[in-house]
Amino acid sequence: MTATGAGGGTAEFRAARDFLLRHRADYRAAYEGFAWPRPAHFNWALDWFDAIADGNDRTALHIVEEDGEETRLSFAELARRSARAANWLRGLGVGAGDRIVVMLGNQAELWEVALAAMKLRAVVIPATPLLGAADLRDRIERGRARHVVVRGEDIAKFADVPGEYTRIVVGAGDAQGAGAGAGAGAGAGAASAEGADGWISYDGVDTAPADFTPDGPTRADDPLMLYFTSGTTARPKLVEHTHVSYPVGHLATMYWIGLRPGDVHLNISSPGWAKHAWSNLFAPWNAEATVFIHNYTRFDAGRLMREMDRAGVTSFCAPPTVWRMLIQADLTQLRTPPREVVAAGEPLNPEVIEQVRRDWGVTIRDGFGQTETAVQVANTPGQELRPGSMGRPTPGFVVALLDPVTGAPGAEEGEIALDLSAHPVGLMTGYHGDPERTAEAMADGYYRTGDIGARSADGYLTYVGRSDDVFKASDYKISPFELESALLEHEAVAEAAVVPAPDPVRLAVPKAYVVLAEGYQPGPDTAKLLFEHSRAVLAPYKRVRRLEFGVLPKTVSGKIRRIELREATAEGSGAEYREEDFR
Repeated sequence: MTATGAGGGTAEFRAARDFLLRHRADYRAAYEGFAWPRPAHFNWALDWFDAIADGNDRTALHIVEEDGEETRLSFAELARRSARAANWLRGLGVGAGDRIVVMLGNQAELWEVALAAMKLRAVVIPATPLLGAADLRDRIERGRARHVVVRGEDIAKFADVPGEYTRIVVGAGDAQGAGAGAGAGAGAGAASAEGADGWISYDGVDTAPADFTPDGPTRADDPLMLYFTSGTTARPKLVEHTHVSYPVGHLATMYWIGLRPGDVHLNISSPGWAKHAWSNLFAPWNAEATVFIHNYTRFDAGRLMREMDRAGVTSFCAPPTVWRMLIQADLTQLRTPPREVVAAGEPLNPEVIEQVRRDWGVTIRDGFGQTETAVQVANTPGQELRPGSMGRPTPGFVVALLDPVTGAPGAEEGEIALDLSAHPVGLMTGYHGDPERTAEAMADGYYRTGDIGARSADGYLTYVGRSDDVFKASDYKISPFELESALLEHEAVAEAAVVPAPDPVRLAVPKAYVVLAEGYQPGPDTAKLLFEHSRAVLAPYKRVRRLEFGVLPKTVSGKIRRIELREATAEGSGAEYREEDFR
Protein backbone atom coordinates (compact mmCIF):
# COMPACT_ATOMS: atom_id res chain seq x y z
CA MET A 1 0.00 0.00 0.00
CA THR A 2 2.65 2.54 1.01
CA ALA A 3 6.35 2.71 1.54
CA THR A 4 8.03 4.01 4.65
CA GLY A 5 9.55 7.43 4.96
CA ALA A 6 12.97 5.84 5.54
CA GLY A 7 12.43 6.91 9.10
CA GLY A 8 14.15 4.25 11.11
CA GLY A 9 12.61 5.92 14.16
CA THR A 10 9.47 3.79 14.43
CA ALA A 11 10.87 1.36 17.01
CA GLU A 12 12.32 4.20 19.08
CA PHE A 13 9.00 6.05 18.95
CA ARG A 14 7.02 2.96 19.96
CA ALA A 15 9.37 2.22 22.84
CA ALA A 16 8.94 5.77 24.21
CA ARG A 17 5.18 5.57 23.79
CA ASP A 18 4.92 2.18 25.47
CA PHE A 19 7.05 3.44 28.37
CA LEU A 20 4.55 6.23 29.01
CA LEU A 21 1.61 3.83 28.73
CA ARG A 22 3.19 1.50 31.31
CA HIS A 23 3.72 4.37 33.75
CA ARG A 24 0.52 6.27 33.02
CA ALA A 25 -0.37 6.55 36.72
CA ASP A 26 3.17 6.76 38.11
CA TYR A 27 4.27 10.34 37.52
CA ARG A 28 7.68 10.06 39.16
CA ALA A 29 8.68 6.98 37.19
CA ALA A 30 7.40 8.49 33.94
CA TYR A 31 9.07 11.85 34.47
CA GLU A 32 12.42 10.50 35.62
CA GLY A 33 12.64 7.63 33.15
CA PHE A 34 11.28 9.16 29.95
CA ALA A 35 13.64 10.08 27.12
CA TRP A 36 12.49 11.75 23.92
CA PRO A 37 12.91 9.72 20.73
CA ARG A 38 15.37 11.65 18.57
CA PRO A 39 15.42 9.97 15.14
CA ALA A 40 17.37 11.61 12.34
CA HIS A 41 14.58 10.74 9.90
CA PHE A 42 10.91 10.29 10.74
CA ASN A 43 7.60 10.62 8.92
CA TRP A 44 4.74 10.09 11.37
CA ALA A 45 2.17 9.38 8.63
CA LEU A 46 4.31 6.75 6.94
CA ASP A 47 6.40 5.35 9.76
CA TRP A 48 3.77 5.36 12.52
CA PHE A 49 0.22 5.77 11.25
CA ASP A 50 0.56 3.44 8.27
CA ALA A 51 2.37 0.92 10.46
CA ILE A 52 -0.43 0.74 13.04
CA ALA A 53 -3.03 0.84 10.22
CA ASP A 54 -1.74 -2.22 8.39
CA GLY A 55 -4.61 -4.73 8.49
CA ASN A 56 -6.24 -2.72 11.29
CA ASP A 57 -10.03 -2.56 10.97
CA ARG A 58 -10.60 -0.77 14.27
CA THR A 59 -12.25 2.64 13.97
CA ALA A 60 -9.75 5.49 13.69
CA LEU A 61 -12.25 8.28 12.98
CA HIS A 62 -15.94 8.48 13.92
CA ILE A 63 -17.88 11.62 12.94
CA VAL A 64 -21.54 12.25 13.84
CA GLU A 65 -23.28 15.12 12.09
CA GLU A 66 -26.04 17.26 13.56
CA ASP A 67 -28.62 15.48 11.39
CA GLY A 68 -27.47 12.08 12.63
CA GLU A 69 -25.43 11.11 9.55
CA GLU A 70 -22.29 9.21 10.53
CA THR A 71 -18.86 8.56 9.03
CA ARG A 72 -16.70 5.74 10.36
CA LEU A 73 -13.26 5.07 8.94
CA SER A 74 -10.89 2.35 10.10
CA PHE A 75 -7.16 2.86 10.45
CA ALA A 76 -6.64 0.76 7.32
CA GLU A 77 -9.19 2.79 5.33
CA LEU A 78 -7.62 6.09 6.33
CA ALA A 79 -4.18 4.83 5.38
CA ARG A 80 -5.48 3.91 1.90
CA ARG A 81 -7.45 7.12 1.47
CA SER A 82 -4.54 9.31 2.52
CA ALA A 83 -2.26 7.43 0.11
CA ARG A 84 -4.69 8.15 -2.73
CA ALA A 85 -4.85 11.79 -1.65
CA ALA A 86 -1.05 12.02 -1.59
CA ASN A 87 -0.76 10.58 -5.11
CA TRP A 88 -3.52 12.88 -6.40
CA LEU A 89 -2.04 16.00 -4.81
CA ARG A 90 1.37 15.11 -6.20
CA GLY A 91 -0.23 14.99 -9.63
CA LEU A 92 -1.38 18.58 -9.09
CA GLY A 93 2.17 19.68 -8.37
CA VAL A 94 2.25 19.44 -4.58
CA GLY A 95 5.78 18.57 -3.52
CA ALA A 96 8.18 18.54 -0.61
CA GLY A 97 8.40 21.93 1.09
CA ASP A 98 5.28 23.33 -0.58
CA ARG A 99 2.92 25.18 1.78
CA ILE A 100 -0.76 24.16 1.75
CA VAL A 101 -3.47 26.19 3.45
CA VAL A 102 -5.99 23.59 4.67
CA MET A 103 -9.31 25.23 5.57
CA LEU A 104 -11.75 22.40 6.20
CA GLY A 105 -14.26 21.56 8.91
CA ASN A 106 -14.40 18.41 10.99
CA GLN A 107 -14.82 16.17 7.96
CA ALA A 108 -12.97 13.06 6.82
CA GLU A 109 -11.08 14.99 4.13
CA LEU A 110 -9.38 17.07 6.81
CA TRP A 111 -7.58 14.02 8.22
CA GLU A 112 -6.93 12.58 4.75
CA VAL A 113 -5.26 15.76 3.54
CA ALA A 114 -3.22 16.15 6.74
CA LEU A 115 -1.83 12.62 6.43
CA ALA A 116 -1.30 13.02 2.68
CA ALA A 117 0.63 16.26 3.12
CA MET A 118 2.90 14.58 5.68
CA LYS A 119 3.58 11.76 3.25
CA LEU A 120 4.51 14.28 0.57
CA ARG A 121 6.68 16.29 3.00
CA ALA A 122 4.51 19.32 2.21
CA VAL A 123 3.94 21.92 4.93
CA VAL A 124 0.41 22.38 6.25
CA ILE A 125 -0.89 25.82 7.23
CA PRO A 126 -4.03 24.95 9.25
CA ALA A 127 -6.85 27.49 8.94
CA THR A 128 -10.27 27.57 10.56
CA PRO A 129 -13.24 28.06 8.20
CA LEU A 130 -14.19 31.05 10.37
CA LEU A 131 -11.40 33.12 8.82
CA GLY A 132 -12.21 36.03 6.54
CA ALA A 133 -10.47 37.35 3.44
CA ALA A 134 -8.02 39.58 5.37
CA ASP A 135 -6.82 36.64 7.49
CA LEU A 136 -6.51 34.46 4.42
CA ARG A 137 -4.43 37.07 2.59
CA ASP A 138 -2.09 37.14 5.58
CA ARG A 139 -1.74 33.34 5.54
CA ILE A 140 -1.18 33.17 1.80
CA GLU A 141 1.34 36.02 1.79
CA ARG A 142 3.32 35.41 4.98
CA GLY A 143 2.99 31.65 4.70
CA ARG A 144 4.00 31.75 1.01
CA ALA A 145 1.30 29.19 0.28
CA ARG A 146 1.30 27.48 -3.13
CA HIS A 147 -1.91 25.51 -2.64
CA VAL A 148 -5.22 25.79 -0.79
CA VAL A 149 -7.77 23.10 0.10
CA VAL A 150 -11.13 24.54 1.18
CA ARG A 151 -14.82 23.70 1.56
CA GLY A 152 -17.15 24.60 -1.28
CA GLU A 153 -19.05 27.09 0.86
CA ASP A 154 -15.84 29.04 1.56
CA ILE A 155 -14.37 29.60 -1.89
CA ALA A 156 -16.02 33.02 -2.28
CA LYS A 157 -13.72 34.26 0.51
CA PHE A 158 -10.81 33.91 -1.91
CA ALA A 159 -12.24 36.44 -4.39
CA ASP A 160 -10.00 39.11 -2.86
CA VAL A 161 -7.04 36.85 -2.08
CA PRO A 162 -4.63 37.17 -5.01
CA GLY A 163 -1.86 34.73 -5.79
CA GLU A 164 -0.74 31.93 -8.08
CA TYR A 165 -1.82 29.06 -5.87
CA THR A 166 -3.58 25.79 -6.71
CA ARG A 167 -7.23 26.02 -5.70
CA ILE A 168 -8.77 22.74 -4.51
CA VAL A 169 -12.38 22.59 -3.35
CA VAL A 170 -14.04 19.88 -1.25
CA GLY A 171 -17.78 19.21 -1.35
CA ALA A 172 -20.84 21.49 -1.36
CA GLY A 173 -21.17 21.28 -5.10
CA ASP A 174 -17.40 21.76 -5.37
CA ALA A 175 -16.75 24.74 -7.62
CA GLN A 176 -20.35 25.35 -8.69
CA GLY A 177 -21.02 29.06 -8.98
CA ALA A 178 -17.50 29.93 -7.88
CA GLY A 179 -16.34 31.68 -11.00
CA ALA A 180 -16.63 35.14 -9.48
CA GLY A 181 -14.37 34.13 -6.63
CA ALA A 182 -11.72 32.24 -8.56
CA GLY A 183 -9.09 34.97 -8.75
CA ALA A 184 -5.85 34.01 -10.48
CA GLY A 185 -5.39 30.68 -12.24
CA ALA A 186 -4.48 27.43 -10.53
CA GLY A 187 -0.92 26.52 -9.71
CA ALA A 188 1.58 24.32 -11.51
CA GLY A 189 0.39 20.91 -12.66
CA ALA A 190 -3.30 21.64 -12.14
CA ALA A 191 -4.32 22.99 -15.53
CA SER A 192 -5.67 19.72 -16.91
CA ALA A 193 -7.93 19.21 -13.91
CA GLU A 194 -9.26 22.70 -13.28
CA GLY A 195 -12.68 23.96 -14.19
CA ALA A 196 -13.46 27.18 -15.96
CA ASP A 197 -13.38 29.03 -12.65
CA GLY A 198 -9.93 27.77 -11.66
CA TRP A 199 -11.12 25.52 -8.81
CA ILE A 200 -10.28 21.80 -8.88
CA SER A 201 -12.72 19.29 -7.41
CA TYR A 202 -11.34 17.05 -4.69
CA ASP A 203 -13.58 14.30 -6.11
CA GLY A 204 -10.69 13.46 -8.43
CA VAL A 205 -8.85 11.87 -5.52
CA ASP A 206 -10.91 8.70 -5.99
CA THR A 207 -9.16 7.99 -9.29
CA ALA A 208 -5.66 8.00 -7.78
CA PRO A 209 -3.81 4.76 -6.94
CA ALA A 210 -3.63 3.55 -3.34
CA ASP A 211 0.05 2.54 -3.55
CA PHE A 212 2.19 5.47 -2.47
CA THR A 213 5.96 5.74 -2.75
CA PRO A 214 7.64 8.74 -1.11
CA ASP A 215 10.01 10.75 -3.26
CA GLY A 216 12.70 10.83 -0.59
CA PRO A 217 13.42 10.41 3.11
CA THR A 218 11.87 12.78 5.64
CA ARG A 219 14.37 14.52 7.87
CA ALA A 220 13.17 14.87 11.44
CA ASP A 221 13.80 18.62 11.32
CA ASP A 222 11.94 19.18 8.05
CA PRO A 223 9.05 21.64 8.54
CA LEU A 224 5.64 20.04 8.92
CA MET A 225 3.23 22.75 10.12
CA LEU A 226 3.06 26.52 10.18
CA TYR A 227 0.55 27.77 12.75
CA PHE A 228 -0.75 31.30 12.98
CA THR A 229 -1.34 32.03 16.67
CA SER A 230 -4.73 33.26 17.84
CA GLY A 231 -3.65 36.87 18.25
CA THR A 232 -5.22 37.69 21.63
CA THR A 233 -2.94 40.68 22.14
CA ALA A 234 -1.17 41.39 18.84
CA ARG A 235 -0.73 40.35 15.21
CA PRO A 236 -0.64 36.55 14.94
CA LYS A 237 2.81 34.97 15.06
CA LEU A 238 3.77 32.23 12.61
CA VAL A 239 4.89 29.16 14.58
CA GLU A 240 6.97 26.52 12.79
CA HIS A 241 6.84 22.86 13.79
CA THR A 242 8.73 19.90 12.40
CA HIS A 243 8.10 16.22 11.72
CA VAL A 244 9.05 15.47 15.32
CA SER A 245 8.13 18.56 17.37
CA TYR A 246 4.39 17.92 17.09
CA PRO A 247 4.00 14.22 16.26
CA VAL A 248 6.62 13.09 18.78
CA GLY A 249 6.12 16.02 21.17
CA HIS A 250 2.52 15.01 21.67
CA LEU A 251 3.55 11.82 23.39
CA ALA A 252 3.46 14.16 26.40
CA THR A 253 -0.10 15.17 25.49
CA MET A 254 -1.12 11.52 25.17
CA TYR A 255 0.29 10.94 28.65
CA TRP A 256 -1.51 13.94 30.14
CA ILE A 257 -4.90 12.95 28.72
CA GLY A 258 -4.40 9.38 29.90
CA LEU A 259 -5.14 7.79 26.54
CA ARG A 260 -4.88 4.05 26.02
CA PRO A 261 -5.11 1.85 22.91
CA GLY A 262 -8.78 1.29 22.04
CA ASP A 263 -10.04 4.43 23.80
CA VAL A 264 -12.67 6.67 22.20
CA HIS A 265 -11.51 10.26 22.56
CA LEU A 266 -13.65 13.37 22.12
CA ASN A 267 -11.89 16.72 21.92
CA ILE A 268 -13.96 19.83 21.27
CA SER A 269 -11.81 22.12 19.17
CA SER A 270 -12.12 24.01 15.92
CA PRO A 271 -10.01 22.81 12.99
CA GLY A 272 -7.25 25.27 12.24
CA TRP A 273 -6.05 25.68 15.82
CA ALA A 274 -3.19 23.89 17.51
CA LYS A 275 -5.38 22.12 20.07
CA HIS A 276 -7.12 20.33 17.20
CA ALA A 277 -3.82 18.79 16.11
CA TRP A 278 -2.93 18.08 19.75
CA SER A 279 -6.02 16.04 20.59
CA ASN A 280 -7.79 15.22 17.33
CA LEU A 281 -4.76 13.94 15.47
CA PHE A 282 -1.45 13.23 17.18
CA ALA A 283 -2.24 12.34 20.81
CA PRO A 284 -5.12 9.88 20.13
CA TRP A 285 -3.41 8.17 17.21
CA ASN A 286 -0.13 8.00 19.11
CA ALA A 287 -2.16 5.90 21.56
CA GLU A 288 -4.05 3.99 18.81
CA ALA A 289 -7.34 5.43 20.06
CA THR A 290 -10.45 6.43 18.11
CA VAL A 291 -11.03 10.11 17.33
CA PHE A 292 -14.71 10.89 17.91
CA ILE A 293 -16.31 14.09 16.55
CA HIS A 294 -19.80 15.48 17.07
CA ASN A 295 -20.49 18.32 14.65
CA TYR A 296 -23.05 20.95 15.61
CA THR A 297 -23.95 24.49 14.59
CA ARG A 298 -25.14 25.49 18.06
CA PHE A 299 -23.93 23.94 21.29
CA ASP A 300 -26.49 21.62 22.87
CA ALA A 301 -25.22 20.08 26.10
CA GLY A 302 -27.95 17.43 26.23
CA ARG A 303 -27.37 16.26 22.66
CA LEU A 304 -23.61 16.19 23.20
CA MET A 305 -23.97 13.97 26.27
CA ARG A 306 -26.34 11.63 24.44
CA GLU A 307 -23.81 11.22 21.62
CA MET A 308 -21.01 10.66 24.15
CA ASP A 309 -23.01 7.86 25.72
CA ARG A 310 -23.86 6.32 22.37
CA ALA A 311 -20.29 6.43 21.09
CA GLY A 312 -18.81 5.14 24.34
CA VAL A 313 -16.49 8.11 24.86
CA THR A 314 -13.78 7.18 27.37
CA SER A 315 -11.80 10.43 27.39
CA PHE A 316 -13.01 13.98 26.91
CA CYS A 317 -11.19 17.28 26.44
CA ALA A 318 -12.86 20.67 26.15
CA PRO A 319 -11.89 24.32 26.57
CA PRO A 320 -13.12 26.20 29.65
CA THR A 321 -15.84 27.94 27.62
CA VAL A 322 -17.44 24.57 26.83
CA TRP A 323 -17.05 23.34 30.41
CA ARG A 324 -18.78 26.48 31.67
CA MET A 325 -21.68 25.88 29.25
CA LEU A 326 -21.87 22.22 30.24
CA ILE A 327 -22.33 22.92 33.93
CA GLN A 328 -25.32 25.12 33.09
CA ALA A 329 -27.03 21.86 32.05
CA ASP A 330 -27.93 18.75 34.02
CA LEU A 331 -24.66 16.79 33.87
CA THR A 332 -26.36 13.67 35.22
CA GLN A 333 -27.89 13.20 31.76
CA LEU A 334 -24.60 11.47 30.88
CA ARG A 335 -25.15 7.89 31.98
CA THR A 336 -21.54 6.73 31.55
CA PRO A 337 -19.05 9.55 32.22
CA PRO A 338 -15.63 9.34 30.56
CA ARG A 339 -12.78 7.80 32.51
CA GLU A 340 -10.54 10.80 31.77
CA VAL A 341 -11.61 14.45 31.52
CA VAL A 342 -9.22 17.31 30.83
CA ALA A 343 -9.28 21.00 29.96
CA ALA A 344 -6.88 23.29 28.14
CA GLY A 345 -6.77 26.60 26.34
CA GLU A 346 -7.20 28.82 29.39
CA PRO A 347 -7.07 27.99 33.11
CA LEU A 348 -10.14 26.23 34.44
CA ASN A 349 -11.94 27.73 37.40
CA PRO A 350 -12.18 25.58 40.57
CA GLU A 351 -15.96 25.75 40.88
CA VAL A 352 -16.35 24.13 37.44
CA ILE A 353 -14.06 21.30 38.50
CA GLU A 354 -16.07 20.75 41.67
CA GLN A 355 -19.43 20.56 39.91
CA VAL A 356 -18.16 18.01 37.38
CA ARG A 357 -16.61 15.97 40.18
CA ARG A 358 -19.94 16.00 42.04
CA ASP A 359 -22.07 14.98 39.04
CA TRP A 360 -19.71 12.69 37.07
CA GLY A 361 -17.49 11.34 39.81
CA VAL A 362 -14.34 12.29 37.86
CA THR A 363 -11.98 15.23 38.22
CA ILE A 364 -11.11 17.55 35.35
CA ARG A 365 -7.35 17.74 35.03
CA ASP A 366 -5.87 20.99 33.77
CA GLY A 367 -3.05 21.15 31.28
CA PHE A 368 -0.88 24.06 30.15
CA GLY A 369 0.72 24.41 26.75
CA GLN A 370 0.85 26.69 23.74
CA THR A 371 0.74 26.61 19.97
CA GLU A 372 4.54 26.73 20.27
CA THR A 373 4.72 23.54 22.34
CA ALA A 374 3.05 20.33 23.36
CA VAL A 375 1.60 20.22 26.88
CA GLN A 376 4.32 21.48 29.26
CA VAL A 377 2.61 21.28 32.65
CA ALA A 378 -0.34 19.10 33.62
CA ASN A 379 -2.24 17.20 36.23
CA THR A 380 -1.60 13.69 34.99
CA PRO A 381 -3.66 10.54 35.69
CA GLY A 382 -3.56 9.03 39.15
CA GLN A 383 -1.82 11.96 40.81
CA GLU A 384 -2.80 14.02 43.81
CA LEU A 385 -4.56 17.17 42.63
CA ARG A 386 -4.06 20.50 44.37
CA PRO A 387 -6.93 22.99 44.17
CA GLY A 388 -6.05 25.71 41.68
CA SER A 389 -2.85 24.04 40.51
CA MET A 390 -2.23 23.11 36.88
CA GLY A 391 0.10 20.30 37.99
CA ARG A 392 3.73 19.50 37.36
CA PRO A 393 6.03 19.47 34.31
CA THR A 394 5.17 16.70 31.85
CA PRO A 395 7.71 14.02 30.88
CA GLY A 396 10.42 15.46 28.65
CA PHE A 397 10.06 19.09 29.79
CA VAL A 398 12.16 20.89 32.38
CA VAL A 399 10.22 23.95 33.53
CA ALA A 400 11.78 26.96 35.25
CA LEU A 401 10.24 30.11 36.70
CA LEU A 402 12.31 33.15 35.73
CA ASP A 403 12.60 36.04 38.15
CA PRO A 404 10.70 39.03 36.69
CA VAL A 405 13.57 41.42 37.54
CA THR A 406 16.78 39.46 37.05
CA GLY A 407 15.55 36.80 34.62
CA ALA A 408 17.30 34.15 36.71
CA PRO A 409 15.66 30.74 37.18
CA GLY A 410 14.49 29.48 40.56
CA ALA A 411 11.86 32.10 41.39
CA GLU A 412 8.89 31.11 43.50
CA GLU A 413 6.78 33.18 41.13
CA GLY A 414 7.90 34.20 37.67
CA GLU A 415 7.67 33.64 33.95
CA ILE A 416 7.08 30.03 32.97
CA ALA A 417 10.00 28.92 30.79
CA LEU A 418 11.44 25.74 29.30
CA ASP A 419 15.08 24.89 29.95
CA LEU A 420 16.57 24.50 26.48
CA SER A 421 19.56 22.54 27.80
CA ALA A 422 17.12 19.62 28.19
CA HIS A 423 16.47 19.83 24.40
CA PRO A 424 12.70 19.37 24.59
CA VAL A 425 11.43 17.77 21.40
CA GLY A 426 7.93 19.19 21.79
CA LEU A 427 8.97 22.78 21.07
CA MET A 428 8.73 24.81 17.87
CA THR A 429 11.84 25.57 15.84
CA GLY A 430 10.93 29.25 16.04
CA TYR A 431 8.75 32.02 14.66
CA HIS A 432 8.92 31.63 10.91
CA GLY A 433 10.42 34.64 9.15
CA ASP A 434 11.01 36.47 12.41
CA PRO A 435 14.51 35.74 13.75
CA GLU A 436 14.42 38.68 16.18
CA ARG A 437 11.24 37.46 17.88
CA THR A 438 12.63 33.91 17.94
CA ALA A 439 15.87 35.09 19.54
CA GLU A 440 13.92 37.05 22.14
CA ALA A 441 11.75 34.04 23.00
CA MET A 442 14.78 31.71 23.24
CA ALA A 443 17.23 34.05 24.98
CA ASP A 444 19.72 32.92 27.63
CA GLY A 445 18.96 29.23 27.28
CA TYR A 446 15.22 29.36 28.02
CA TYR A 447 12.08 29.41 25.93
CA ARG A 448 9.90 32.08 27.51
CA THR A 449 6.16 31.45 27.40
CA GLY A 450 5.01 34.95 28.42
CA ASP A 451 2.89 33.37 31.17
CA ILE A 452 3.38 33.84 34.90
CA GLY A 453 3.23 30.94 37.34
CA ALA A 454 3.98 30.15 40.97
CA ARG A 455 5.64 26.98 42.26
CA SER A 456 4.91 25.27 45.58
CA ALA A 457 7.60 23.65 47.72
CA ASP A 458 6.77 20.21 46.28
CA GLY A 459 6.86 21.31 42.64
CA TYR A 460 3.22 21.98 41.79
CA LEU A 461 2.68 24.98 39.51
CA THR A 462 -0.21 27.44 39.68
CA TYR A 463 -1.13 29.71 36.81
CA VAL A 464 -1.14 33.42 37.63
CA GLY A 465 -1.79 35.00 34.23
CA ARG A 466 -0.25 36.34 31.07
CA SER A 467 2.63 38.65 31.84
CA ASP A 468 0.81 41.48 30.06
CA ASP A 469 -2.50 40.72 31.89
CA VAL A 470 -1.23 40.89 35.47
CA PHE A 471 -1.48 44.44 36.81
CA LYS A 472 -1.00 46.49 39.97
CA ALA A 473 -3.68 48.22 42.02
CA SER A 474 -2.51 50.34 45.00
CA ASP A 475 0.88 48.64 44.54
CA TYR A 476 -0.67 45.17 44.98
CA LYS A 477 -0.26 42.70 42.16
CA ILE A 478 -3.59 41.48 40.74
CA SER A 479 -4.09 38.21 38.88
CA PRO A 480 -7.19 38.53 36.68
CA PHE A 481 -7.66 34.76 36.74
CA GLU A 482 -8.04 34.71 40.52
CA LEU A 483 -10.71 37.40 40.43
CA GLU A 484 -12.53 35.78 37.53
CA SER A 485 -12.62 32.48 39.42
CA ALA A 486 -14.12 34.26 42.42
CA LEU A 487 -16.84 35.84 40.29
CA LEU A 488 -17.68 32.50 38.67
CA GLU A 489 -18.52 31.09 42.08
CA HIS A 490 -21.72 33.17 41.92
CA GLU A 491 -24.60 31.46 40.13
CA ALA A 492 -25.38 34.63 38.17
CA VAL A 493 -22.05 34.56 36.32
CA ALA A 494 -21.56 32.44 33.21
CA GLU A 495 -18.30 34.07 32.08
CA ALA A 496 -16.09 36.87 33.34
CA ALA A 497 -12.96 38.75 32.33
CA VAL A 498 -11.07 41.19 34.54
CA VAL A 499 -8.84 44.02 33.29
CA PRO A 500 -7.34 47.14 34.91
CA ALA A 501 -9.39 50.35 34.87
CA PRO A 502 -7.63 53.71 35.38
CA ASP A 503 -8.10 55.19 38.84
CA PRO A 504 -6.76 58.56 40.08
CA VAL A 505 -5.94 57.25 43.57
CA ARG A 506 -4.99 53.57 43.13
CA LEU A 507 -3.48 53.94 39.62
CA ALA A 508 -5.72 51.05 38.54
CA VAL A 509 -8.63 49.06 39.93
CA PRO A 510 -10.10 45.73 38.81
CA LYS A 511 -12.94 45.99 36.33
CA ALA A 512 -15.00 42.91 35.47
CA TYR A 513 -16.82 42.28 32.21
CA VAL A 514 -19.54 39.74 32.95
CA VAL A 515 -21.72 37.45 30.85
CA LEU A 516 -24.76 36.50 32.90
CA ALA A 517 -26.17 33.01 33.35
CA GLU A 518 -29.68 32.22 32.18
CA GLY A 519 -32.31 33.76 34.43
CA TYR A 520 -30.34 36.88 35.33
CA GLN A 521 -30.74 40.29 33.72
CA PRO A 522 -28.16 43.08 33.48
CA GLY A 523 -28.93 46.06 35.67
CA PRO A 524 -28.21 47.69 39.02
CA ASP A 525 -29.78 44.91 41.07
CA THR A 526 -27.52 42.25 39.56
CA ALA A 527 -24.50 44.56 39.77
CA LYS A 528 -25.20 45.06 43.48
CA LEU A 529 -25.34 41.28 43.99
CA LEU A 530 -21.98 40.80 42.35
CA PHE A 531 -20.27 43.64 44.19
CA GLU A 532 -21.53 42.14 47.44
CA HIS A 533 -20.21 38.74 46.39
CA SER A 534 -16.84 40.29 45.53
CA ARG A 535 -16.61 41.92 48.96
CA ALA A 536 -17.48 38.62 50.64
CA VAL A 537 -14.93 36.39 48.90
CA LEU A 538 -11.99 38.68 48.02
CA ALA A 539 -9.48 40.61 50.07
CA PRO A 540 -10.13 44.37 50.05
CA TYR A 541 -7.25 45.15 47.67
CA LYS A 542 -8.49 42.53 45.17
CA ARG A 543 -12.17 43.49 45.13
CA VAL A 544 -13.88 44.19 41.84
CA ARG A 545 -14.49 47.96 41.82
CA ARG A 546 -16.18 48.35 38.45
CA LEU A 547 -18.45 46.09 36.47
CA GLU A 548 -20.03 45.96 33.02
CA PHE A 549 -22.37 43.44 31.43
CA GLY A 550 -22.08 42.28 27.84
CA VAL A 551 -20.55 39.80 25.42
CA LEU A 552 -16.85 39.05 25.74
CA PRO A 553 -14.81 39.62 22.56
CA LYS A 554 -13.01 36.44 21.55
CA THR A 555 -10.64 35.16 18.94
CA VAL A 556 -11.97 32.60 16.49
CA SER A 557 -10.32 29.94 18.67
CA GLY A 558 -12.47 31.03 21.62
CA LYS A 559 -9.91 32.88 23.72
CA ILE A 560 -10.88 36.20 25.29
CA ARG A 561 -9.35 39.19 23.52
CA ARG A 562 -8.33 41.10 26.63
CA ILE A 563 -6.59 43.74 24.57
CA GLU A 564 -10.00 44.88 23.30
CA LEU A 565 -11.36 45.01 26.85
CA ARG A 566 -8.36 47.02 28.05
CA GLU A 567 -8.76 49.46 25.19
CA ALA A 568 -12.51 49.83 25.83
CA THR A 569 -11.85 50.36 29.53
CA ALA A 570 -9.27 53.04 28.84
CA GLU A 571 -11.79 54.89 26.67
CA GLY A 572 -14.44 54.77 29.40
CA SER A 573 -18.02 53.54 29.27
CA GLY A 574 -21.34 54.91 30.43
CA ALA A 575 -22.58 51.33 30.85
CA GLU A 576 -20.32 50.43 33.75
CA TYR A 577 -21.33 50.18 37.41
CA ARG A 578 -19.04 51.34 40.22
CA GLU A 579 -18.80 49.75 43.63
CA GLU A 580 -19.00 53.11 45.40
CA ASP A 581 -22.46 53.69 43.91
CA PHE A 582 -23.88 50.83 46.03
CA ARG A 583 -22.60 51.76 49.47
